[in-house]
Amino acid sequence: MIYDLAGVIFWTEHLKPMVRFYRDVLQLPVHSDHGDFVAFEIRPGVRLSVGRHDRIHGSSREPYRVMINLQVDDIYAAHNALAAKGVTFLRPPEREDWGGLVATLQDPDGNTLQLFQFPPSSRH
Repeated sequence: MIYDLAGVIFWTEHLKPMVRFYRDVLQLPVHSDHGDFVAFEIRPGVRLSVGRHDRIHGSSREPYRVMINLQVDDIYAAHNALAAKGVTFLRPPEREDWGGLVATLQDPDGNTLQLFQFPPSSRH
């Protein structure tokens, strides 16, 4: 059965701004670049990718349908660094009832991303 997440793909018609965002703004390391498909390695074996797709047009029509959660060690430092690069947050870092911290932002296509800082007792 399923034992792990292999990756997530964002299909887009705006490949260059998406690649710049994930590579230059979020500073995800590039695993591979095939011209119309770029994979970023989150950790060994887990990738977040962006690729051109001829059936995708415009921005995300339902940006809250799927949220990608990106784990950080210091959400306030990550928030400040990204805000300094011009990232607009839909929600600044806030503590959740489960003890962790969450901040919400969108990529250039309008896909919703969240920064997660888990409480010290639940970090993996």
